[in-house]
Amino acid sequence: MSETTNAAEVAAPHRYTAALAADIEARWQDFWEAEGTYEAPNPKGDLAGDPTAVARPKKFIMDMFPYPSGAGLHVGHPLGFIATDVYARYQRMTGHNVLHTLGFDAFGLPAEQYAVQTGTHPRVSTEANIVNMRRQLRQLGLGHDPRRSIETIDPAYYKWTQWIFLQIFNSWYDPEADAARPIDTLVAQFEAGTRPTPDGRPWAELSPIERANVLGEYRLAYASDAPVNWCPGLGTVLANEEVTADGRSERGNYPVFKAKLRQWNMRITAYADRLLKDLDQLDWPEAIKLQQRNWIGRSEGARVDFPVGDEKITVFTTRQDTLFGATYMVLAPEHPLIAGADNGTGSIVPDAWPEGTHDVWTGGHATPAEAVAAYRKQAASKSDVERQAEAKDKTGVFTGVYATNPVSGEQVPVFIADYVLMGYGTGAIMAVPAHDTRDFAFARAFELPMRCVVEPSDGRDTDPSTWDDAFASYDAKIVNSSGGTISLDGLGVTEAKAKITEWLAAQGIGEGTVNFRLRDWLFSRQRYWGEPFPIVYDEDGVAHALPESMLPLELPEVEDYSPRTFDADDADTQPETPLSRNEDWVNVELDLGDGVKRYRRETNTMPNWAGSCWYEMRYLDPSNPDKLVDPDVEQYWMGPREGQPHGGVDLYVGGAEHAVLHLLYARFWSKVLFDLGHVSSAEPFHKLYNQGMIQAYVYRDARGIAVPAAEVEEHEGGVFYYEGGKVSRLLGKMGKSLKNAVTPDEICAEYGADTLRLYEMAMGPLDVSRPWDTRAVVGQYRLLQRLWRNVVDEASGEVTVVDTEPDEAALRALHKAIDGVTQDMANLRFNTAIAKVTELNNHLTKTGGPIPRTVAEQLVLLIAPLAPHIAEELWRKLGHTGTVVHADFPVADPAYVVDETVTCVVQIKGKVKARLEVAPSISEADLEATALAEPAVVAALNGAGIRKVIVRAPKLVNIVPA
Repeated sequence: MSETTNAAEVAAPHRYTAALAADIEARWQDFWEAEGTYEAPNPKGDLAGDPTAVARPKKFIMDMFPYPSGAGLHVGHPLGFIATDVYARYQRMTGHNVLHTLGFDAFGLPAEQYAVQTGTHPRVSTEANIVNMRRQLRQLGLGHDPRRSIETIDPAYYKWTQWIFLQIFNSWYDPEADAARPIDTLVAQFEAGTRPTPDGRPWAELSPIERANVLGEYRLAYASDAPVNWCPGLGTVLANEEVTADGRSERGNYPVFKAKLRQWNMRITAYADRLLKDLDQLDWPEAIKLQQRNWIGRSEGARVDFPVGDEKITVFTTRQDTLFGATYMVLAPEHPLIAGADNGTGSIVPDAWPEGTHDVWTGGHATPAEAVAAYRKQAASKSDVERQAEAKDKTGVFTGVYATNPVSGEQVPVFIADYVLMGYGTGAIMAVPAHDTRDFAFARAFELPMRCVVEPSDGRDTDPSTWDDAFASYDAKIVNSSGGTISLDGLGVTEAKAKITEWLAAQGIGEGTVNFRLRDWLFSRQRYWGEPFPIVYDEDGVAHALPESMLPLELPEVEDYSPRTFDADDADTQPETPLSRNEDWVNVELDLGDGVKRYRRETNTMPNWAGSCWYEMRYLDPSNPDKLVDPDVEQYWMGPREGQPHGGVDLYVGGAEHAVLHLLYARFWSKVLFDLGHVSSAEPFHKLYNQGMIQAYVYRDARGIAVPAAEVEEHEGGVFYYEGGKVSRLLGKMGKSLKNAVTPDEICAEYGADTLRLYEMAMGPLDVSRPWDTRAVVGQYRLLQRLWRNVVDEASGEVTVVDTEPDEAALRALHKAIDGVTQDMANLRFNTAIAKVTELNNHLTKTGGPIPRTVAEQLVLLIAPLAPHIAEELWRKLGHTGTVVHADFPVADPAYVVDETVTCVVQIKGKVKARLEVAPSISEADLEATALAEPAVVAALNGAGIRKVIVRAPKLVNIVPA
């Protein structure tokens, strides 16, 4: 400590310093915890409390789940947590019963990878990380209800994750009810014969295996052999969203291949229409709604059958009006009609090339089977995104067969190509190269014919061989489209679509239909650190649900936490999970109601998304051992109400990166539980707010390696050096690996938690990313010091406020601040709220004298949501015994919010001749009279007559001389 600093502290022993802030903050955090200050009562159950609190309007405020990282928090992580805390505190002070808590999404790959590297059990490292993060979050003064905090790795929590899975497994989507119903209702239909079995046999004649297979086609959770993203380097299957655009794993950057494996799936596609429609009722950013709409991808069109020998290829098209222009077809490499071609058993792939096959079609292979098998292997190494890239060269191979165009009767060659995906539509397209850019490029590459069937409106002729690209239009006439009993010539696109769709249905070769881009949710992971599936298999391989009495099914101990990994480039491998190596756990004898039998457990685990699909519900009733959530409690906190027709959380804050995955999955689970009558809310989150990101400068040396930001020196001209060498600077993410992370512990130690809270909220609009600047933190520290000095004498520690009435200037400054801060708080504009508090505090500082008690108290209340520790301390020093947390937020007096006078501009011929200070409420007549009597105006008119006076009270008078 310097002599100057020491002398200052001796002279002002009660100055607001980092040490005093640390003492104040620790004391009040202990007080809040001991008093249960943030406990939100439920209307009933274990968390039932003060009935007067429950009678208030409720407000359920949530943050997106944090993952308990071993690195702990950096200052970018708490941005959203602080914002929701400020908003929650404001809502408490405006009379709401506020539920605000935080749990941990603790299953997942990072802990498992750490376990593999160190041999530490994932639970041990994860729980240690949680302890550290709880400490850091408590240090920030976050007002969470600690009784409600949950961890997804707690068996008492994931018991209900498993229970929800079983509700989904034991349900089917009834199109007539447009809702999920128990699977028993479907079985009853089969038993009664009101719904025929696939082959028409009575239900009683089907074997248990056959019945299980039939029900598997309807269950909302089902196992199937389907194309998946297999990552040998990680030893696990990945969801589409976990694969990067260049076909590699998002985590680890390993190659990802297409493989066919038996996996658990969620039939989210059954809810596609409802997921799309209900977006309109949600208060979400339009950009997020658009991403979900695009991901769901609803499109109206027609299903059309193209005969191929004894088989048929069914396509989905949104341009059925162009059927006469289909000159070839393309199947996805995974299409079942050619899936057996690897071993020569494909159902439509012939033994030899047909006569006249073009050399460019064969790929240089001797037989169609060889060509198809080789191409399928090549396509398996690419991601769906990579396969769909517009800029890539079009590749493919002829299957050796021709299909019949159902409207023209023409024989069209059938290719396979990787730009067609099995996951969209039917995995087959009719190619109309004259009017589709991708088909055009493919046709040029493979020397395929084109036919113009949509009349060009851009001046080109109708011969596609002269075109540089396809012509696409929804506002043109159909041409060259007549044959048999149908003609579309001369019709517009809309009319042609309607006519051809009706004709297809009449011929029995197609029908109008709706298609979705959304695919069913792959729900299996070949991992240890996840929720076990509550499923066992009998000796015939039939899946059976465990009864609720056997939940939770806890993770067993294993010696090796890692799935078996392989050479990253070896696509011809199969998963081997950690759980499969624990034979004593896998093979069990159970009585599931029909006697003791031997079963084998499912050895995959659920993905890390599972626990976060429903956690908002468990916050409501976290200790209920008998139910997911008590219905009355769920109805109180999340049920539908005016303005929220589907119910849900009142405010949900988190990053925009979860726009598709987490939010879509959570919506799906909520709708299933709603349909089955377990909850009253059909949507989990009514209002969504995406906070921006706190960024930091990344410094890299000549090798491109990040160097410690704290050790970089800035020289003149903005040149940066590290250990004598020049480095580059670029604004980016903050993180340990980039060596630019600043921890909240550091800032709290130097300035206090209230300063950190204020700085993060003052950096800019909450939804905008902003750069971190440690040097700028001191500005908010000084605000708190000035606030402290306005109430407390730094030498004596005594309160300096006086019990006198404030003057009018102080009242106007105060109530304008109250009015502005109230509006800002309600709309999450915390940066401008801080600016208004600062302006008021500065006004009071400049008066030079003691501050009236009434003004000081309301100033403390204004800043309380933002800086709760110092507010609590000053509130107590001002003589209050109750906590400021539940004090009433100030209310502005409208009489002092309106300006005392406003400036009115007086113009003659458009030129300003005078400025008048007038009352805001002045009438037009009085304002006109005042303006005409103004000496400067009289002089400017110089006796001239007046033709017109235009008055816009109270700010403008425009005089037009005669």
